[in-house]
Amino acid sequence: MKRILIFILTNLAVVLVLGVVANLLGVNRFLTANGLDLGMLLIFAAIMGFGGAFISLLLSKPMAKWSTGAQVITQPSNADEAWILDTVRRLSERAGIAMPEVAIYEGEPNAFATGAFRDSALVAVSTGLLTGMTRDEVEGVLGHEVAHIANGDMVTLTLIQGVVNTFVIFLSRVIGYLVDNALRRNDEERSGPGIGYYVTSIVLELVFGVLASMIVAWFSRQREFRADAGSADLMGRKQPMIQALARLQQMQAGALPASVSAFGITGELGKLFASHPPLEERIAVLQAAQNPRA
Repeated sequence: MKRILIFILTNLAVVLVLGVVANLLGVNRFLTANGLDLGMLLIFAAIMGFGGAFISLLLSKPMAKWSTGAQVITQPSNADEAWILDTVRRLSERAGIAMPEVAIYEGEPNAFATGAFRDSALVAVSTGLLTGMTRDEVEGVLGHEVAHIANGDMVTLTLIQGVVNTFVIFLSRVIGYLVDNALRRNDEERSGPGIGYYVTSIVLELVFGVLASMIVAWFSRQREFRADAGSADLMGRKQPMIQALARLQQMQAGALPASVSAFGITGELGKLFASHPPLEERIAVLQAAQNPRA
């Protein structure tokens, strides 16, 4: 419940801030007396689409800590924490990125990486994953998350989200304007958009938003295959990652906050809207891959 509330409040705050920015810049006045100003509408759509995506990215690390209760390891308190830090440091050096923050949170088996910058990221693992896997398997998972960071997946996914958001906002309003004009073509006293514009725009924004989420989810699934391969490459062998995925099939994976769910080790197992491919498919792809470099 806490995660859902945080997610809703954060998104409402983002929309409010972007609405104020658009108003101050005057780009929300794309409906003019002479019709629809497409250039102004495109700027408005880009501000709302990319702005929301990038604000969410910038807030991702603190929001992830807050919503999961993740505790960053600043000074190891036991041998396990020292091993985790050393492992992430070694993997990060091989990946050519700065050492990310490393955190542990209470929960069912899962892990995630987040952060707006490659050299200022966060890798977090749950207590359920640490207690339910061998060290080899945990290292495979840590390699997977470090690979996400090294691949720049957080930024790339944000850019894709921004592009599809922009087109959703732009197209829904253009079509809404055309529908409204068609419905009111015999109304000589019309001034400004009618109810047809608002209803059509809202409905199409929902419909296009669903289609857009399928595009983003498809890209997210491709990232998982690359991160699995990246883990095998960083470790010099693919068996630990394969074993970790097989272990996850036997465990109940924990839910992650919506803001970082696409960057976990596992996610929902739907089809078109799933951020992660089925575990058995990931295992098969990794088994069929060529041996990573030693």
